[in-house]
Amino acid sequence: MSHWGELCASNVILLILLKLELNKNKIKNKRINKNELLNFGPLPKPPKGKLIYKSPKGEFIYIDLLSIIYGSLLGDCHGEKRKNGTGTRFSFYQEGSHEDYLLYLHKLISNLGYCNSNIPKIQTRLGNKGKLRKIIRFSTWTYDIFNPIYDKWYINKKKILPNDIDIYLTPLALAIWIMDDGGKLNNGLKIASNNFNYNEHLILINILKNKYNLDVSIIKSGYKNQYNLYFNTNSMSNLINIVKPYIHPSMKYKLITKLNPNF
Repeated sequence: MSHWGELCASNVILLILLKLELNKNKIKNKRINKNELLNFGPLPKPPKGKLIYKSPKGEFIYIDLLSIIYGSLLGDCHGEKRKNGTGTRFSFYQEGSHEDYLLYLHKLISNLGYCNSNIPKIQTRLGNKGKLRKIIRFSTWTYDIFNPIYDKWYINKKKILPNDIDIYLTPLALAIWIMDDGGKLNNGLKIASNNFNYNEHLILINILKNKYNLDVSIIKSGYKNQYNLYFNTNSMSNLINIVKPYIHPSMKYKLITKLNPNF
């Protein structure tokens, strides 16, 4: 090969290497920009379901996730604003005896891509009078898109009933609320809804009646100015039909009564 041919070949190789390096940098920069969209954690892949909201940053929320969050916030879930208020996460916990249910909840959320897929482990903590309690917990990733949900549910860090609860109190949300705070009472079901005031209970009763034709009453919780919801006996069959697809096997006992022995 002539000197000219060798020079041309060298230039071609140099151009190829330069192009490869430029493509490498483009890919690297693209990954950096993608990760910068969120405060923590990966950007979830869009799951199947109805898209409720998509932010300019590419974050999104689907109806199933909102149902899980709303149902859990009616129960034991806790919202927390982080990073000086620029992002919110939601934390879920249960007593160790309800480990199977908590793992079911974790699987629902991790499959949607909104939390770490690592399986939560049972932990111990000191309870009243120094008694050891076993608990299990996990949290979502922190997202800016969760801030509006937090703002609807909290005033000065105190949980309230949001104005759009009628929209997102879906059968899945209702099932999660029951699994979180429900319990048998006579031939009906009681939900320990102590966190909400009397007027908020009236709103919930109205929604459950109009949306699901459920007969629900307000009962005293045993504490001053605190109340519970009670699903009356004549509504239990209807209630079971509504939430049955979403109730974890470990929680079926909450809905089984003498009048409704089959689940």
